[in-house]
Amino acid sequence: MTLFRTVLVSSGLVLAFFSGAAEAQQNARAAGKMVTLQMPAIPDPARVTLDPKTTALMVLDYVEPICNAQPSCKDKMFPAMTPFMERVRKAGLTVAYGTREQNMSKWLTDVAPSPGDIKVINTAQDRFYNTDLDKALKAKGINTLIMVGWKVSGSVTYTSVGAMAHDYTVVIPVDTTSAGSDYETTIGFYNVLNSGNANLANEPLKPKATTLSRTDMITFQ
Repeated sequence: MTLFRTVLVSSGLVLAFFSGAAEAQQNARAAGKMVTLQMPAIPDPARVTLDPKTTALMVLDYVEPICNAQPSCKDKMFPAMTPFMERVRKAGLTVAYGTREQNMSKWLTDVAPSPGDIKVINTAQDRFYNTDLDKALKAKGINTLIMVGWKVSGSVTYTSVGAMAHDYTVVIPVDTTSAGSDYETTIGFYNVLNSGNANLANEPLKPKATTLSRTDMITFQ
């Protein structure tokens, strides 16, 4: 993605995306003015080829109460996710689901769990926190996770960090996740690449790091 985003900062509130941000914050605070900062560009999605025997799909919050209220989920994420789920099922990947207890029966029909899928009820945005997710994945020999769902600046970010902390390599298809605004979505993608074992260059399948890809750029062996 070559598009740049800007960050508008009111007095005293700055996100430090480059070395001059701290100085800009100080100046803004002193002058009481708005400052415009240019965010780093997000790298283009990378092509990856994955082994179905050691790769699992992790589905986060593709549920009716959330997606029906979020235009980017209904209009962008879901249309990309539906054919991708068909490919995942055909390739025989392990599929895992995580959401709050009250939403576990409210998955969108075309991406809903099948018998035998892993399901975890989470109490935190990181699906590894205080659940048996890691144990269930390791029991199936999984070392790579494709992570999809709502939202990239929330559960996807925190669960990807949890995955890296448990020694998984993570792939996030950019067309299967989003957030409430373009700004928040861009921040989310930047954060997942900059967290844990950082991969700001988006090196394909950097071990125990996160790679940004896209559903049409993911193939299975």
